[in-house]
Amino acid sequence: MGFKCGIVGLPNVGKSTLFNALTNSSKAQAANFPFCTIDPNIGLVPVPDERLDNLVNISKSKKKIYTTISFVDIAGLVKGASKGEGLGNKFLSHIREVDAIIHMIRCFDSDDIQNVNPDVNPVRDLEIIETEMKLADLESIQKRLDKKNRKNIEENHIKILERAMLLINNDEKLEQLDNEFEKKDIKICGLLSTKPKLYVCNVDEDSIEKGNNYTKEFIETFGEDNTLIISADIENQINDLVDKNEKKNFMEMLNIKETGLNNLVKKGYNLLSLETFFTSGPEESRAWTITKNCTAPKAAGEIHTDFEKGFIRAETISYDDFIKNEGWVKSKENGKMRLEGKDYIVKDGDVLNFRFNT
Repeated sequence: MGFKCGIVGLPNVGKSTLFNALTNSSKAQAANFPFCTIDPNIGLVPVPDERLDNLVNISKSKKKIYTTISFVDIAGLVKGASKGEGLGNKFLSHIREVDAIIHMIRCFDSDDIQNVNPDVNPVRDLEIIETEMKLADLESIQKRLDKKNRKNIEENHIKILERAMLLINNDEKLEQLDNEFEKKDIKICGLLSTKPKLYVCNVDEDSIEKGNNYTKEFIETFGEDNTLIISADIENQINDLVDKNEKKNFMEMLNIKETGLNNLVKKGYNLLSLETFFTSGPEESRAWTITKNCTAPKAAGEIHTDFEKGFIRAETISYDDFIKNEGWVKSKENGKMRLEGKDYIVKDGDVLNFRFNT
């Protein structure tokens, strides 16, 4: 199951630097001028999970395969993007293709890195981006609700679009749609402003631990639940260190317990309401991505479509029981393995083996 998080923001806020750190690559050209990333760079990033490491040890697996999230580095947006300013239309089309948005916000001063605005103001910068997305949504809604187009749209989707247009025109939050309509229907409507969001405040080295006045103002305005404080430059430096001890010492020197990148990947995973199930044996232990409330056949389909079509039942052990009983054999002997059918809702951490007919 592929999930994409798009990294967006104004030019020169650190998007490409963050992308390079996330993907441990130099695919994104982190140059000091606007619009250096014209086509979106895409990188697959493993989701850190200690449980998989433990399963490998228990099963003595030859291979370890993490589940992944795709991160897309999208070109910088400027005011007027909805009218085609900067790389407007290309920028907005790339956002439509992602499942969630990571807003990269500049929260640092620098005489060396150009700023498209005269001063650093993270609240204003985010409002510019969100306003442009709302304006793009408004234009899209108006086109779809035109007489010649609305006949091809389902009635409940028309209601969502009409309600969204009213909220945008009244400068109200589109999150209100979640209280009135099914999430799957909102998603089908494809509005930029309704995509799940994470906010990343990019700070200098001195502000990693406690933030600064910029991050304080931002969190006071937008809250801290979906906000992360990261120094993209420092994360890149951590990632460049190959030796584990060097990396550990560098992080201790900066008083960093866990990398911001690990926190970002985990928050992105949670933001999209994703869970993990595992398969584990001597050949490989592997993590698989599913959405919450996923049934056993759907989970089986993540491995192979034939598994879903011919699903019979799933041999199921909770992660804790699998570790406590040291694998499949003792778990089964001690009555910790269950046989679950088509209606079973897979739980995060389940270790599964599927029985199926082809």
